[in-house]
Amino acid sequence: MARTVRFLLNGEVVEARGVDPTRTLLEHLRGDLRRTGTKEGCAEGDCGSCTVLVGELDEQGGAAWRAVNSCIQFVPMLDGKAVITVEGLAKDAPHPVQAALVEHHGSQCGFCTPGIVMSLYGRAVAAKGTDAPVDEVLAGNLCRCTGYGAIIAAARAIAPEAAPDVADKLAGLRRDEALSLDYADPIAGVTRRWFAPLSVDELAATYAAHPDAVVVAGATDIGLWVTKLRKPLETLIDIGRVDALKTVTREDGWLRIGAGVRYVDALEMLGELYPDLGAMMRRLGSTQVRNSGTIGGNIANGSPIGDMPPALIALGAQLVLRQGEVRRTIPLEDFFVAYGKQDRAPGEFVEAVRAPTDLDGAMFKVFKLSKRFDQDISAVCGAFNIRIENEVVTHARIAYGGMAGTPKRAIACEAALVGRLWNRTTILAAVEALASDFTPLSDARASAAYRALTAGNMLRKVFIESARPDLETRVPEAAPQAPEAANA
Repeated sequence: MARTVRFLLNGEVVEARGVDPTRTLLEHLRGDLRRTGTKEGCAEGDCGSCTVLVGELDEQGGAAWRAVNSCIQFVPMLDGKAVITVEGLAKDAPHPVQAALVEHHGSQCGFCTPGIVMSLYGRAVAAKGTDAPVDEVLAGNLCRCTGYGAIIAAARAIAPEAAPDVADKLAGLRRDEALSLDYADPIAGVTRRWFAPLSVDELAATYAAHPDAVVVAGATDIGLWVTKLRKPLETLIDIGRVDALKTVTREDGWLRIGAGVRYVDALEMLGELYPDLGAMMRRLGSTQVRNSGTIGGNIANGSPIGDMPPALIALGAQLVLRQGEVRRTIPLEDFFVAYGKQDRAPGEFVEAVRAPTDLDGAMFKVFKLSKRFDQDISAVCGAFNIRIENEVVTHARIAYGGMAGTPKRAIACEAALVGRLWNRTTILAAVEALASDFTPLSDARASAAYRALTAGNMLRKVFIESARPDLETRVPEAAPQAPEAANA
């Protein structure tokens, strides 16, 4: 077992000995390593001021880079990887990204600027990111004083460049042994343990031995347990080094998505198969969150407002669970039992999710309703898988998030549709049936009445779009915006 965390920092190998496994990368950078250019704004992955680039070896043996929020990345998650902070860019003169922000007056107080620099640098060097819309790349970086027009103008002036070549150094850091850390917390008086197995079998054995452990994938949710809730997590199992969980494959009419697949790595394939799902995923969190968060983790945490489960439930997705040597496959909707409770035994973990690749002529639509277009938690998320033959509804799977204590199918609504003409009368009856399916709550995001109204309007929108595909019914994604307009 390896017991020391090693990673590259701005090209040089650093080691973290005796580190608390729940210490964030941001804390380690600013406190232990004195790299204070990276800032802490929110400590929950929202503002982007802590953005850094993380690189790791890809399947071709090169280094793949992605921008992440360092405030919710635990230090052990960086073992064997490379990190670039804002201090790693400028040498004898400002880096072109920094120079562009100066030239276009893209900084005022400067607190958010390092994170913006790193997001734009990530766009410039990422193999898949140079064509990403600027608005999409910057959705995870908040600025309270400059105005985004100048920042966007600077972003558009930045040319793509070659990514740092650290593949050889990363290959030298790669270890064929699991990572196991023990840390005695002098304040909390507990011993924290971190396990990072290398295979699914090792993961199953480790979780069976420690069924009360917290399983860590992207830490976009668990990171907040530490930074905001101050939970004293004692045992954590990291799935980030299990390569078998990071694959997306096609098998017998199904798309199999490993539990460790990040959103960014699944978006292209899912967007090709289900365009509406791809559009929704580009609004799910920010670039930094999609670069870290996993689809399996979003399902496993059982959130009633997670955006992926409603879409996957409407598709008819299945969940593959594993406990020790035993695997079982269940319909995804059966996994969510009640608020905070899932059909998962002690030591059992999500191994993969399976989604059908052939919708047999059905239309599939996904709508996400939130206060902000980008990087916001949904008030309501609705997904609709409806097939119409000879003007009659022959199949319907409808699921909502934000309407109940779990992501849930609208069974009564589906029954009001199937076997009936696809017309306004049927839609009205199906909308009314939603009252039998859901009794939504009021909270900070929306009132119960608003949720009920908009859930029905989403179904009406499905009907309108099917009847009048020529109508513009969607908010444009990453719409072009002149700097002057942005400052207005």
